[in-house]
Amino acid sequence: MANTYTQIYIQIVFAVKGRQNLISKENREELHKFITGIVSNRGQKLFAVFAMPDHVHILVSMRPTITISDLVRDIKAGSSKFINDNKWMNEKFNWQEGYGAFSYSKSSVDSIVKYILNQEEHHKTKTFKNEYLDFLERFEIDYDPKYLFEWIE
Repeated sequence: MANTYTQIYIQIVFAVKGRQNLISKENREELHKFITGIVSNRGQKLFAVFAMPDHVHILVSMRPTITISDLVRDIKAGSSKFINDNKWMNEKFNWQEGYGAFSYSKSSVDSIVKYILNQEEHHKTKTFKNEYLDFLERFEIDYDPKYLFEWIE
């Protein structure tokens, strides 16, 4: 797109179906590489990705050639197929419906990358549910609790 210039940074967060702890540390790096490939193949720039056992955080710089929902659909569909094809678990793997997408300024990129890469330490003191609800509140997003992820209590 000639004469089109953008700078859009989005943190994407989505969860494993049923919020089960299905992403093992042993497979994490391979999943990160696969997600990186999907983002790159869709013409977007990935700054950080980190998969916890039950959810994933991604920071991307979005170009106006694809919508956020299309990118998330491609990441979730491609990565779940990858996980199932590689038989990482006995049952069929799926991501939960929905996702969170939160925008940031360029000046925040470094701190968001550090935040994403520090997920293991962060989740020693805060649950994913609390983290996600904090995002919704901080970004002043109206939501209906019945449409949030299925939470394991």
